[in-house]
Amino acid sequence: MEKFKGKINILHMIEGAKKAEGLTVIIDVFRAFSLECYLYDMGVKEIRPVGSVEEAFALRDRMEGSILAGERHGKKCEGFDYGNSPSTIVPETVKGKNIIHTTSAGTQGIVNASGAKEIITGSLVNAGAIAKYIMKKNPETVSLVCMGNAGVRPAAEDELCAEYIRSILEGNEWADIESRAKALQYHGGEHFFDKDRQEIYPEPDFWLCIQCNKFPFVIQVKKDEIDFITRKVNV
Repeated sequence: MEKFKGKINILHMIEGAKKAEGLTVIIDVFRAFSLECYLYDMGVKEIRPVGSVEEAFALRDRMEGSILAGERHGKKCEGFDYGNSPSTIVPETVKGKNIIHTTSAGTQGIVNASGAKEIITGSLVNAGAIAKYIMKKNPETVSLVCMGNAGVRPAAEDELCAEYIRSILEGNEWADIESRAKALQYHGGEHFFDKDRQEIYPEPDFWLCIQCNKFPFVIQVKKDEIDFITRKVNV
């Protein structure tokens, strides 16, 4: 792959999202945008990211038959159909459905990236496709926004994803990305292995979220007459 010739900015958390410009990748590996990739792979019709729980309920009232998915402090929001856990989704219940999604970090990045020219989501499961998409689009500026924990504290997994995407764009793709991703269980992903927190952070989520380059598509964020909407774009 040729080297990307544009400018690459790595930004951090909600404040970073506010500064993002150009083609912006909002990265949330554990678990928002890994979950969205799995949802599209399960055949959902569309995903609508929203900032608040209240907005999610209001949107469901407008869009009958929609499914609510999301978390606050990792826990499934009260009254929601699903949390933010890819391993707990029952594919038959979401196929062909509209998903309304709100999280503490990932979706907050989307709603705060007002200066971005284009927004796509980012995770390890489609990092290679993201790099390929950027190369195809060839923008002047790319902003890789690591959303971190709750959008306010750095997260090793998001930093790793951003650095990995940058390595591909610079023509120096890491050969050891899989081992680096597995090492997150000791640095960033410990909560998925805590027996007392399995109800909120089931261990299978960790392994699903570190499946590097599993999906050959990106998730593009647009706005329509209702609000934000995402779609799967094959690369």
